[in-house]
Amino acid sequence: MILDPIGCIFELQPYSKLREYPETKMNKIAEFIKTERRKAGLTQEDFALRSGLGLRFVRELEQGKKTVRLDKVNQALMMFGMEAVPGEIDREDL
Repeated sequence: MILDPIGCIFELQPYSKLREYPETKMNKIAEFIKTERRKAGLTQEDFALRSGLGLRFVRELEQGKKTVRLDKVNQALMMFGMEAVPGEIDREDL
């Protein structure tokens, strides 16, 4: 554990563990969007048109690409009444 200049205590994680975290979360978002899109009977093309997103972005998002723009992720999630917001880290994911 390390105490930073403003008094917060945090633990350093090996880089390999930190690298896994976004992928795990992105996979959950990707699966949610893919599942909900299919439930709505939409193709990726239809979803892209209705959400105002590009088809390439929708495909990459559903494939769990780690580097995507949060505003576009939220634009996709808004189609299902959801948004990505800060939350506590589930220590089991680390």
